[in-house]
Amino acid sequence: MVGSIDGLVEALADEVSSRLRAGRAEAGPSVVAVPVGAVPVGISARHVHLSRSDADALFGEGHRLTRSKDLSQPGQYACEERVTVVSRSGKALEGLRVLGPERGRTQVELSASDARALGVAAPLRESGDLDGSAPISLCGPAGSVTLREGAIIARRHIHFSPEDARRFGVADRDVVAVSFPGTRGGSLGGVVCRVSKDYALDMHIDTDEANALGVGQGASASILYKESSHG
Repeated sequence: MVGSIDGLVEALADEVSSRLRAGRAEAGPSVVAVPVGAVPVGISARHVHLSRSDADALFGEGHRLTRSKDLSQPGQYACEERVTVVSRSGKALEGLRVLGPERGRTQVELSASDARALGVAAPLRESGDLDGSAPISLCGPAGSVTLREGAIIARRHIHFSPEDARRFGVADRDVVAVSFPGTRGGSLGGVVCRVSKDYALDMHIDTDEANALGVGQGASASILYKESSHG
């Protein structure tokens, strides 16, 4: 009887293993393994990118943003300037850092928790995709600005140089899953790959995601597999 039970258990294990292999095969090209490697992780707190005209309105005509420290991406920097954001319901968050350099359009990046606190229906978007995004007002020492659109929750993403993209086997607009180590570690899917000669290797997640995973600045993560390929 014992031998029969052992044989049944072994047969069941073989069947489960066979089904798992078949499931991976059926998944096809939408799930593709990529080389494992460390990706540095940066935590992006709520912040603002300003246009030239909005910087003038908030800080005074001709005001130049004051560089405080360089960020991970070449040419990007945190500024000394901060603003208050106000929703249509009158709820406010103070002290949002301005990031430079100036952009063509003003963009307010919030976490989902920030958006709920403000009562703002900010959509999940990639940076720069502002059409139809949420309205928001900004207040600075010299004045205020009301945006018909501009507030978003930034989609998690990884910046790659072309060399790093080749090393990891990804292309611009690919979507990958990423694993985080640690006692509260886990994995995140839906991570967009952004490739440019102007980028340095770095993953950006927001404070909600970092807190859920127990991740701090200076952490690293590993790409598990490719969920989909652009085109």
